[in-house]
Amino acid sequence: MSDLKIAVILGSTRPGRNGKAVADWVLEQARHRTGASYEPIDLLDYPLPHLDEAIPPSAGQYAGAHTKAWAATIAAYDGFVFVTPEYNHSTSAVLKNAIDYLYAEWNNKAAGFVSYGSLGGARAIEHLRAISSELQMAHVRQQLSFSLFNDFENFSVFRPGPQYADQATILFDQLESWAAALKQVRTAQPVAA
Repeated sequence: MSDLKIAVILGSTRPGRNGKAVADWVLEQARHRTGASYEPIDLLDYPLPHLDEAIPPSAGQYAGAHTKAWAATIAAYDGFVFVTPEYNHSTSAVLKNAIDYLYAEWNNKAAGFVSYGSLGGARAIEHLRAISSELQMAHVRQQLSFSLFNDFENFSVFRPGPQYADQATILFDQLESWAAALKQVRTAQPVAA
């Protein structure tokens, strides 16, 4: 097993959320991967208030205990799969807020995206791609987009078709490749004096 660690971040805390089933499916698809270990991060377990740090995250001077705990969690990973709903043509507020709390902990790491919504969540992914670029994350091309009309029964019971397993494999292959390369980049960076 590789020493690469990938977090599958569940980007919804909404009651009755569909994202839990989607994130669980992603983790199940990744269960037998040997290129990295995949672990869940549920934002319900990290109840971050609306960004309440006085100093911008790029300064790395976190004051709040909740921010420091979140930073330590994210720092431990080499890459991320963001599982996002699409709300109002974008990602969820809770995921955007969690991302905005940190800076260096996201830098030079790989990101992949899995979305769901009436149009498959494609617009949420487009926003996350722009955000990831600003945070110096390398986002992979492959993405998974699940339709509430076709991939869920009654808009609530997740029933993805078999074709998604192959698409997930491509996403994982790309993500692990970039995560490994960027780990070398982070290792080669000089330590500030």
